[in-house]
Amino acid sequence: MSVDNVLLIVREGLFCIIKTALPVLLVSLIVGLIVSIFQTVTSIQEQTLTFVPKVLAIFLTLMIVGGWMLENMIDYMIELWSGFAVYIR
Repeated sequence: MSVDNVLLIVREGLFCIIKTALPVLLVSLIVGLIVSIFQTVTSIQEQTLTFVPKVLAIFLTLMIVGGWMLENMIDYMIELWSGFAVYIR
């Protein structure tokens, strides 16, 4: 296995991680920003106020795009295992 193969595997793995985690991270960021703006406007400085909306939004996002996320991970693992013979040379 050459250095190029290792770099290709790492690059594809990192891209798969970023692509898979992006929906959840974006939803968490947007909900946090909205709650933060709400806290600023209403002068409510409760630290735990952001927790419940973020958790609910993340669970809803996982319910909606969870299948797609799983498909991405499965496709990457199938690609890794199908090229296993090439990697052990």
